[in-house]
Amino acid sequence: MTEREAKAFFSEELLAWYRLIKRELPWRMNRDPYRVWVSEIMLQQTRVDTVIPYYNRFMNKFPTVGALAEAPETEVLKCWEGLGYYSRARNLQAGAKEVVEKYGGIVPDDKAAVAGLKGVGPYTAGAIMSIAFNRSEPAVDGNVMRVLSRYFCLEDDIAKPRTRVGIEKLAASLIPEGAAGDFNQALMELGALVCTPKSPSCLPCPVMEHCLARLEGREHELPVKTKAKKPRPELRAAVIIAGSGEHAGKMLVRRRPDTGLLAQMWELPHLLLPPEQEHLLDERAPKENAELAMLLGRMVREETGLLIRPRGWFMDADHVFSHIHWKMRFYLADLGEGLDAAAASAASMESAVAETAAAYDSGASASAAIAEGLPPDYRWIGKEDRNVLPFPNLFVRMFKQYWD
Repeated sequence: MTEREAKAFFSEELLAWYRLIKRELPWRMNRDPYRVWVSEIMLQQTRVDTVIPYYNRFMNKFPTVGALAEAPETEVLKCWEGLGYYSRARNLQAGAKEVVEKYGGIVPDDKAAVAGLKGVGPYTAGAIMSIAFNRSEPAVDGNVMRVLSRYFCLEDDIAKPRTRVGIEKLAASLIPEGAAGDFNQALMELGALVCTPKSPSCLPCPVMEHCLARLEGREHELPVKTKAKKPRPELRAAVIIAGSGEHAGKMLVRRRPDTGLLAQMWELPHLLLPPEQEHLLDERAPKENAELAMLLGRMVREETGLLIRPRGWFMDADHVFSHIHWKMRFYLADLGEGLDAAAASAASMESAVAETAAAYDSGASASAAIAEGLPPDYRWIGKEDRNVLPFPNLFVRMFKQYWD
């Protein structure tokens, strides 16, 4: 079979297969470019089953480009909470604002204009142009690179930019006339359901007859991909501070900086431990760690003026970002009002509590700190507030353990 015949076979069989078995997904209800755009951003590095409920909630809350552009960022992040990679949500909203400002709230039928929107890369631009406008533009993601690498037995490293460029040209040459949207979705569907990374299901594959990797017994070897570096571990310690008086039943949280990882999201006060102190979170070390409790107490006092009384370990949890692995230990604490030397000597974390007592002896007052008000990036929240403020998933899991 010639290369031309192999390409024709691939395109015809794949398209026929897709039109027969395609899944009913909420973003396939119509070809509204905004709906396609939102779905493609959500589906980046996220499974379809995970995305569906998020997508439905997001579209109900922000049904149009204009609605998304006008929404407070906090609401957008809250609606995205749990999906991760929050820069996607910020970029999506920034892109929506560009569409409103430049194109009257209508996603333009123009590749250069779409590709110029914030957060829209070559893949997303290709998906929007092909699915929404049926333009013959390739949409090459990891699924597509895997499928084409196997079918054509391509041995170039798909982690390299030049390989992606080559596969984009190949994918463009395969698009049947007038069927760009269905064909690109068919490629994605085949990679997601059949030609999977570790266990490709060759028998039900519509193009298996002429798949070179299968014929050569290399379907498990391809594609070639340089392994990414493992996420860098970061050891952190957080404190759950229970309020008192008018703040009884609440806990203290803070907002992250305006830029950087998880920008403007809310979290518990916590410390990143430098290498020389990482032994404090060693799994073999006692969880009732007085030195660590003291460090947390100092941080809270320096940032808020509040004095806290450590009560003990609550839980350990972790979260893996693309490049960082947070390993976090949570401690319980309350405000140290009424603390005296006798209480200090009886506490389970003697050193930490003694330091708090010493702070009181110097004239500090938790009540005074509360009366003077917290810094602007700190606040007390109750159980109901977690449904309003956006939190990274690590803290959402902690809330469930603490409040539920």
